[in-house]
Amino acid sequence: MFAQLAPSPSPSPANLSHFVQGRSFRKCTYAVSASLPTANSSRPPPIQIVGGKDSNLDVTRKDDSSGFKLEANEDEIDWMNLESDIRLWTRALRPVQWYPGHIMKTEKELREQLKLMDVVIEVRDARIPLSTTHPKMDAWLGNRKRILVLNREDMISNDDRNDWARYFARQGIKVIFTNGKLGMGAMKLGRLAKSLAGDVNGKRREKGLLPRSVRAGIIGYPNVGKSSLINRLLKRKICAAAPRPGVTREMKWVKLGKDLDLLDSPGMLPMRIDDQAAAIKLAICDDIGEKAYDFTDVAGILVQMLARIPEVGAKALYNRYKIQLEGSCGKKFVKTLGLNLFGGDSHQAAFRILTDFRKGKFGYYSLERPPL
Repeated sequence: MFAQLAPSPSPSPANLSHFVQGRSFRKCTYAVSASLPTANSSRPPPIQIVGGKDSNLDVTRKDDSSGFKLEANEDEIDWMNLESDIRLWTRALRPVQWYPGHIMKTEKELREQLKLMDVVIEVRDARIPLSTTHPKMDAWLGNRKRILVLNREDMISNDDRNDWARYFARQGIKVIFTNGKLGMGAMKLGRLAKSLAGDVNGKRREKGLLPRSVRAGIIGYPNVGKSSLINRLLKRKICAAAPRPGVTREMKWVKLGKDLDLLDSPGMLPMRIDDQAAAIKLAICDDIGEKAYDFTDVAGILVQMLARIPEVGAKALYNRYKIQLEGSCGKKFVKTLGLNLFGGDSHQAAFRILTDFRKGKFGYYSLERPPL
């Protein structure tokens, strides 16, 4: 159950905006904390990265006459307040934790393999770039050259994409945006990896050594698309890849032509995820094992998040499921959907909502925004 405080009266469609943007919801009432933990204040080491295509898209949601009218339609959503609310919503839930044995074994091996790498390619989920970077990443890599990849660019809007490109550009970073399924950005990634490590053989020649292939390791959280990117680079299926976490369980070196060796590695997660707002987003985006979370809890929070995103909102939820979002109580919405479509099975209802989001049935949007 989500935290329950003082109940509020049920909203009508005419005043739904107050309840969606406000902080009190019937049967799902939450208080908003006064402060919000921001992104890591420590600035990462400079990363040499190239960007992708430039694009512009007006995704402003228009008002309609249906009675659903969110304040966020007129103004940019307050992402800081939303992030704060997510942290509060997760407090009463079972913690999302997943650390299978193969990850512990691989983490030790990875630290040894890093010593052999000329360049490291860190892959993140473009929908949640902040939540899909390992807290130990900077410590592991040190001053080693690395490339930042935001995969699944097809699952966010062009505006989201441009916002993240600008965010990293302000830090002197440009990003490679990729689509591992279709191969967009893969060739650019291969060229960049070779160019960053191009001085390796120059130094070897100075020492009288023969040239060798550039060694690049691809690392990141589970199910962010590491193996799919390698398969696209190789133009054939060499590494096992599937749309679920935990498919890759062992490290594997593969050769890309004569000039580049790539290391495919299992997804790496911290032993304990302290930031449960990030953990919930990992569950929503299917970047963590299903045994780690309760589907009904995660789907309920997703409903509450979607209601606050201007391009989605309560109307999009109603249009798809023909259910009113009463008081922005996501768990009640999931339960009602279970009664209407699945004979009272809330788990199946939650699975449907999560699957619909992952397949883009509500459109394609990032669940995070760059820190100010």
